[in-house]
Amino acid sequence: MKLFVDNLTNVDFSYLHPQRGLLGESWLVQLVLDGSLNEQGMICDFGIVKKAVKQWFDTYIDHALVVPAAMDNLTVTRDNGETSVSWQYPEGGEFYCRSPEQAIALVELEQISETGLARWCKDQLLALFPEEVKGLEISFVPEAISGVFYHYSHGLQQHDGNCQRIAHGHRSRLEIYLDGERDSLLEERWAEAFRDIYIGTTNHLVTAPAAEHHYRYQAPQGEFEIRLPAERCYLIDTETTVEQIANHLAQQVKLGNPDRDVMVRAYEGVGKGAIATA
Repeated sequence: MKLFVDNLTNVDFSYLHPQRGLLGESWLVQLVLDGSLNEQGMICDFGIVKKAVKQWFDTYIDHALVVPAAMDNLTVTRDNGETSVSWQYPEGGEFYCRSPEQAIALVELEQISETGLARWCKDQLLALFPEEVKGLEISFVPEAISGVFYHYSHGLQQHDGNCQRIAHGHRSRLEIYLDGERDSLLEERWAEAFRDIYIGTTNHLVTAPAAEHHYRYQAPQGEFEIRLPAERCYLIDTETTVEQIANHLAQQVKLGNPDRDVMVRAYEGVGKGAIATA
C-alpha cells in the first residue's frame, strides 16, 4: 500500500548554483509513503504526516541557504555556532555568507537539483515515521507559471521568524498592469532586471556600494553577513518585504508612464504576494 500527499507544503530557500551563483527558489513538496496497514487500517495518519514533514522542512530547508558541500571552489568554516561559506563565481568575484549555523544547510552534493536534494531529504525524513512506514519518496516540483518569473534572494532583519536569514529566496511571478491591462514587455523587462538577483537594503550596507556589495545586520537569531558582486545585486531604501518590492516596482514603472494608472502584483514564492498601485 502507498499513501500520497500532493503539495504537502512548499519550500522557499536559496542555494548556490555552479554557474548562476546565489539562486532563490520555491518548490512544492510531493510525498509518497510505502508501508503496511496498522490496526486503524492506515499506513500513517495524514495529520501526523503533514505535521512531521512540514516541521522538518521548516527547520532544515525552508528559508535557509542550501549549500552543496562538494561543489568546486567552495570553502566552509564552522566556528562558535556560526557557518561561513565562500565561493568563487566562474567569471570572477566572490560570494561570502556568514550566518548562525541553522540558517545554512550543508548537503553532501556537488550540485543542487530537484532530484538530488529530494534524495538527500529522503534519507533524513524516514526516521520520523512509525514502523508501518517501510519507505518514502520525496519529490520537488516548481510551480507551473505561464508568464514571466524571476529568482531573487534577500533577508529581512526585522522579521521575528526565519525570514530574517540574510540569504533565503523565492521563485516568483510578476504581473504589471497599465490602465488595467497587463503589459508583457514591462514584465519581461523587470523579470530580466531581477534575474537571479540579491535585493539588498541600503541600511544594511557596510560600505558604499562599489564593485562588491557588503551587507551585515544583527537580528534575533544572531549576526548575518553577505558579500557578492555588485552586478548580482539590486538596492532599495527599504526592507525587502514583498510589499516594499511591489511598491518599488510600481513607483519605478510610474516614472516611465506618468499619465498611466500602474498596478503591480509581485509574488513571494507560491500563491502569495502583494499588490501596489501608483
